[in-house]
Order: sequence, then C-alpha cells, then structure tokens
Amino acid sequence: MNLDAIYTTFLSCDSISTDTRNIEPKCMFVALKGDRFNANTFAQEALEKGASYVIIDDPNYFVDERTILVADSLETLQKLAHLHRKTLGLPVIALTGSNGKTTSKELIAAVLSKKFRTIATKGNLNNHIGVPLTLLSFTKETEIGIVEMGANHQKEIEFLCSLAEPDYGYITNFGKAHLEGFGGFEGVILGKSELYTHLFAHDKMIFINIDDPIQVEKASNHQYFSFSLQQKKGDIQFSEVSANPFVTVNYNNEVIQSHLIGLYNATNICAAITIGNYFKVPDSAIKLAIENYTPTNNRSQILQKNGHEILLDAYNANPSSLKLALVNFIQLEKCPKIAVLGDMFELGESSSEEHRAIVDLVDEDNNLTCHFIGKWFYSIRKQQSNLYFYPDFEAFQKTFTLSKPSLLLIKGSRGMALERTLDLI
Repeated sequence: MNLDAIYTTFLSCDSISTDTRNIEPKCMFVALKGDRFNANTFAQEALEKGASYVIIDDPNYFVDERTILVADSLETLQKLAHLHRKTLGLPVIALTGSNGKTTSKELIAAVLSKKFRTIATKGNLNNHIGVPLTLLSFTKETEIGIVEMGANHQKEIEFLCSLAEPDYGYITNFGKAHLEGFGGFEGVILGKSELYTHLFAHDKMIFINIDDPIQVEKASNHQYFSFSLQQKKGDIQFSEVSANPFVTVNYNNEVIQSHLIGLYNATNICAAITIGNYFKVPDSAIKLAIENYTPTNNRSQILQKNGHEILLDAYNANPSSLKLALVNFIQLEKCPKIAVLGDMFELGESSSEEHRAIVDLVDEDNNLTCHFIGKWFYSIRKQQSNLYFYPDFEAFQKTFTLSKPSLLLIKGSRGMALERTLDLI
C-alpha cells in the first residue's frame, strides 16, 4: 500500500497510537521497534482492543486485511505526519530551547486558545515520534498548531522542522543542557538554532527575547517580533516583573498574577503574552489565560503538606535551570529554607565542573540548608555546616527529617525522580 492509500485509511480512523495501553476505538495503531521492544508483537492485541487498522514492518505478525505491512513503521509514521501537515496547511508554531519548552508551550496554547481552535503537543512528546503524533492530532477544524521540539544532538531540530514545516518559531533560551550530545555549549547554540535556519530559509517569522544577546545575534537581518523584560525597546515591553514566589508581570499597565514560581518563568509568561499579542488575542483574554494556568507534572508546582510549603520542580534539571531555580530560592524571604537537589545528567566531560558550580552557590550564611543527592554531587562534596551529600536517594531517605514548618525546593534530573521526597514530608 502506498503512502497516499495509507493516508486515506488514516483519515477514516478517529486517532492514531503507538502504545497499546492507549488504544481507542477506531484508531490506527503503528507498531514501532526499539532496542528493547518490538511493538509488532502487539498487532493482534491492538486490533482486539478496538483499533481499526495496524501498521507493521514485520510480516511475521500479519493478522488480516486490517494489517498494513510497510518497510519501516517509524518512517511511515513520519511521512504520514508530514503529508497530513501539508494537506491541512494550517499555521504551525514550533518552539524549542534548553529550558522552559513545555511550560512555554502550554502558556502559548492557553493564550491562543482564547481566540483560535488550537492543538498543541501533549506533555513532552517532542521527539522524532512525538512530533509526528502531534502533527497527526491536528484536524481540519484546527486553526493553529503548536509543536514542541526537543533535541539532544545536532541535526535533530533540522529533521523535526522538515516534518512540521513551521510558519513561526520561538527558542526559549540557549542553556547548558545535553552538553554531552551537543558537544558543548556552542553545540547547543548550533543545534537549537536549526529552527531559525529553517524559518529564515522559508522567509518565516520568529519571536525573540530581545534581552538575550544570542537570540538577537542569530535573528539579525531577518524578520522577528520581539519582547523585553529589561530594556525600553522591542515590540512588547514588560515592567514590574517580580516573583515572591509567584510570578507577576505588568503588561499594558495591567498586573497579571500567575501561578508559576521563579523569575525564570517570567520569560515564559512574557513570551506567551507576546505571541498572543501578535495574533491579536484581546488583552483581557490573555490576562485570563495566564492567570488561570496552573502547572502540573512536577513542573514549578507549589504544594502544601503537613505545614510545609513545597516548590516542586522535579521534572528535569540542567546547569542553567538549576542555577536559576536555586538563585531564585535563595532570594525568597521565607525561612527556614531547605533545598533537595539531584544530579544533572548528560553533561559529559563538564559534569564535575557544573555540579561544583551549583554547590558553590550555597554560602553558609544565606539561611539555606541544601541536600545534594546523586553520584556527581557526592563526588565533589565539601565540608560545610549547611550542606549534606548523599550518593543516592536511598541514603538520603534514611536520614532526612523535618523538625518544623519549612519552605522546600525540590529539583533534579528526571532520572533522579525526586518527587519521591514528597513521601518523606
């Protein structure tokens, strides 16, 4: 069956899935293979659960006429997504960056949804599988699509752009994330800037934070719509930005109070407001969208438990995001303050240096107690009265106690699963 015929079959289905745990009636199931799994083996199960069709690339698992055999299921998924995007022809906004991608995406979607029928990437499905699934979730009723793009090596954003063909783009920032895969910070800049390269080649629009000199440099001589939190220039200017702990911004002489913590989230909020302004979403609707947005999934959440206030930001961490979160936390006036911080992954040769830089941020006299968890933090441990080091979470949980109501920050790389700390409070 050729791609056009497969696409016609896809249009007769209600949805698409690559996971038999999420099979919906009348969906199309695409069987993917990986180093540790072969979803071809689940073709029969998918049909039994209600899938209308299954796409496989192993003839040994052919079931019946509802089975579509292809040479490569992943490649078919990607080509199908690209064809669907081209067929619909709706405007697509792509965003990437080292920190804040998912939060920015959700804020932008919240704002644009006040005026347009908007579909955005679910969760963080932002890779070579997630982007095609996002594109295939768009329908003929969709008015704007938002595609989050993640990457841990160069040429990955370039490839995702070839599938999504975005009309607009935003890079949240260039930070010290996935240094090992990108080959250092300069490699991060090159990799993330592939979004700019694609958009500029097709004379498309980008949104930039004019306070970021890297974004300004990369955008020179091209069309862009900008915002600023620090300077009296740019298309959209913000003032009176604060976080204690919730972020508040002043936009067009109107105070917008968010449910997000940390000044590092101010940029994410201002980007969403700026993009909403560009698409002529009414100011009152923008304010309502930002103020009604509540973070979930361990991202910038504030929780209350047994008299303690908890800043839970345990979804992920890299040197840039962890430094911003820690500096912001140190500046908060409430005491006592306790930080539970976990190792940062994928830093390659920079691992020891970057973990030491985080430890060095904590002075003995800044009213902060820090618990560092993981092999990298443990390897550079130092004697200081307010610092505690543990080789792993198991060692931490054996000794961690709270004697009186405190303000806690919990942050680390996803593999550290530091949300487990909540069970100890």
